[in-house]
Amino acid sequence: MDQGIGQVGSASAPVHHGEILQGVFPYGGASRRGLVTLPCPLYSVHATFISGGQSPISVSPAWKSKARRAAELTLASFDVPAGGHLELSGDVPVSRGFGSSTSDVLAAIGAVRNAFALSFSAQATARLAIRAETASDSLMFGDAAVLFAHRDGEVIEDFGYPLPPVHVLGFGSRPSEAGRGVDTLSMTPARYTDAEIRQFADLQDMLRAAILAKDVRLLGRVATASTLLNQRHLPVPQLDRILAIVREADAVGLQVSHSGDIAGIIFDRDDLDVDTRSSYAQRLLRDIGIVEHWNFTTTQ
Repeated sequence: MDQGIGQVGSASAPVHHGEILQGVFPYGGASRRGLVTLPCPLYSVHATFISGGQSPISVSPAWKSKARRAAELTLASFDVPAGGHLELSGDVPVSRGFGSSTSDVLAAIGAVRNAFALSFSAQATARLAIRAETASDSLMFGDAAVLFAHRDGEVIEDFGYPLPPVHVLGFGSRPSEAGRGVDTLSMTPARYTDAEIRQFADLQDMLRAAILAKDVRLLGRVATASTLLNQRHLPVPQLDRILAIVREADAVGLQVSHSGDIAGIIFDRDDLDVDTRSSYAQRLLRDIGIVEHWNFTTTQ
């Protein structure tokens, strides 16, 4: 492909709200770390790429080095000898568990693809994202529910359908550190016991059944179980009291970011009393000092 100067492309990428399930799962004769993310419509990232000959790629804001690396890798993968400038915009809170770095990376890849009319699969995008940021979320697969090996860039299982739609009361799970987030790069990967790994395999089966049956309550059970299994690795303060609120508000479960500080009480989106139940849970969270809240509904 000829070198391009002044080619312009743009793209946007969504965020997620932590995980429904995260652990270690059997795949290809070995155990792989994997996760299933919860889609979230609250934020997005937009990227614009303007090619500029063979000069090195610059990025704004300048600290978004993973996005710059993703743009460089995308060009290199198609032997496009072009530099240029990458501009990123959006209001995604960083280091909270919204997948901000993956959103940056995917928007950057999409903008370069758009500028040069490049075409490649979600799986190829996943491999580029892993190379750019070491570990990635599964946002490149859109609404498809996949169990994604986030350090290998491979799909452990494609469940074939989206997650059942839910209403989520999101909150910051560490009130004394509201807005500060978690330094995910400094975290040591969790070490699970053999018994825990067997439980993750059971949860994978349960999640598959929940997705096929569109069973929101079973989905909530999976998310709650994953939260409990990961509690000793990134503890959620007051977890017992939060779970009591889940039960009192008749929610279906609790999900968390396993590498961030956000969490969400999950409700059946189609429950006629969902707004009342969510408001009640919000009041109960305030009573225990959790005052940072937001609401959203996923779609199918």
